[in-house]
Amino acid sequence: MIHVNKLAASMAAAFTMSATMSCARDQTQNHQEMVKNQQEMVKNQQEMVKHYFAQTLKTKLNAEQNSKADFARNANYSTDIQQQLKDKDVASTKKMVWAAWCEANRELQEEKLIKPQSLQNGGQGSWNLPQALEPDAVMPYYYGTKGQANGQLPLFLYLHGSGAKKQEWQTGLMLGNSFEDGPSLYFIPQIPNEGMYYRWWQVAKQFAWEKLIRQAFVEGAVDANRLYVFGISEGGYGSQRLASFYADYWAAAGPMAGGEPLKNAPVENCANIGFSFLTGAEDEGFYRNILTRYTQEAFDSAQKAHPLSADNRPLFQHRINLLERMQHSINYNLTTPWLKNFIRNPYPKTILWEDFEMDGRRRSGFYNLQVLVQPSEQRTYYEMTIKDNVITMNINDVEYTTIEKDQRWGIEMKFNRSYKQSKGGKLRIYLNEQLVDMSKAVTLIVNGKQLYRGNVKPTLQDMINSCMEYFDPYRIFPASIEVSY
Repeated sequence: MIHVNKLAASMAAAFTMSATMSCARDQTQNHQEMVKNQQEMVKNQQEMVKHYFAQTLKTKLNAEQNSKADFARNANYSTDIQQQLKDKDVASTKKMVWAAWCEANRELQEEKLIKPQSLQNGGQGSWNLPQALEPDAVMPYYYGTKGQANGQLPLFLYLHGSGAKKQEWQTGLMLGNSFEDGPSLYFIPQIPNEGMYYRWWQVAKQFAWEKLIRQAFVEGAVDANRLYVFGISEGGYGSQRLASFYADYWAAAGPMAGGEPLKNAPVENCANIGFSFLTGAEDEGFYRNILTRYTQEAFDSAQKAHPLSADNRPLFQHRINLLERMQHSINYNLTTPWLKNFIRNPYPKTILWEDFEMDGRRRSGFYNLQVLVQPSEQRTYYEMTIKDNVITMNINDVEYTTIEKDQRWGIEMKFNRSYKQSKGGKLRIYLNEQLVDMSKAVTLIVNGKQLYRGNVKPTLQDMINSCMEYFDPYRIFPASIEVSY
């Protein structure tokens, strides 16, 4: 009987072991099957998102390349792809969306940015800019690296002065190689046309800058938080305007030997970036020294009014100097070493934005804001702060009154601004965990009125829409609030 019990126990143990092993095999197979299914689902989802990006990019570029009005309109695009996300899936979905965006851009039929070579070798490329935006506009460019480094590099966009364009362009290459800012990448364009088109801020050139940023981010050689724009003389005017217009992309900007009337480059937009401006104290051509001083006064005033952001960061970090005993030619070596100390904060909790026209075109978004409906034909000034999950916004129409005008050239030198509360606009505010605690309710107050209170949930739709709007790997936002005011 004892032997029988031992045999029974042995048989039971063997059966149990066999059953356990069989169960383990089944579990392993089930797990493998589940992983395979998940991978297939992710692949299918990425393909769907890529298809949306590919079709929308094609539609957008065709419209903008064939119509100056369409380019100036800067239309918004919103996907019908809707899917709520679990918190644990936000990071992986963001990677998927960016991968789909990169694939769609690489397959897009357009002139591509050349692979960067050593800047010393002067590797050249060329873009044909849209005929509808500027006739016969061909933009040659140098694109190359300085120094050796692992990983992504900062990118400097250098804009040359208004002499003979070929000579100015070659001088830009020489200067770019001499500046002590390596390791770095340089994009040095040549102005396509002289005469009335010799301005770096016109719409054809806006097309080029947005194409440059979009393609550079996709190719992955550029650190998206270390973009810098600077230039000399005409390039100083251009970089001052571009600094204000595209401030949400720059880490810092450095115009030299320029001086724009501030209506063309509102200083408030340059909150959150580094700003250097050097002009000769005796550079009297087109009142450059006077206009540089007005810019200095405006930055100082803005800093006094807004010393710190909502998360206690300095808002206006600037160096604006009139260099003694110097005229139009100054020491150009001082700018880029200063600029490269700055790294962009893509998620500022205080935003100041005067939405202004540049060559008849306005931006459709800025940092985490996207304008769905303009409140009026006038400029709009947005102030936003985020603190303790409360978003406070003041939105006003802006009207300029000229108080100083040059009698010789007709240059409007100085202005007063008046503000009137905006009505009739619609805005989308993108959010992420860097801006708010998404596990708690978010409150939105616009012009003193609470227009939203509730939780925001991550969605695939918001990620796709924000990627399409900003084409920026750091600004793929998982959530948003839409508000009419």
